[in-house]
Amino acid sequence: MRLRDAELDVLQLPEALSEAIRAARGITSRAAAARQRQYIGKLMRGVELEPIRAALAAHSARAARETERFKRISAWRERLIAEGAPALAELASWRPDIDRAQWARRVSAAQAERARAAGAGAAARELFRALRALFDTIP
Repeated sequence: MRLRDAELDVLQLPEALSEAIRAARGITSRAAAARQRQYIGKLMRGVELEPIRAALAAHSARAARETERFKRISAWRERLIAEGAPALAELASWRPDIDRAQWARRVSAAQAERARAAGAGAAARELFRALRALFDTIP
């Protein structure tokens, strides 16, 4: 029930089951939600479960990879803000094709922003976006 509509459509469930799952999302009453889950269980008895399990496992694996990627990019951002030039030098040795001057400006803007206020502002978000674009180019 927590899957988005596009992810639910990929499972290619029977129409009645798909509609029951979508209807369950909007139910706020505990008792009604329990009845709807029972109804979904009843509908699932007639469905082959292995393809659904495989699709859900693939979805979970994709979500885990995306979470790990997000954490790696966030760690690099925090490291660049905290360490500055040494971390940027390591990033440049890892990816020599980057424009070091532009990256230095991004890092110093994020550092200045961090010194003014706690939390991530526009400069830190821009640094994150640049790191995400850089990580997207990795084969």
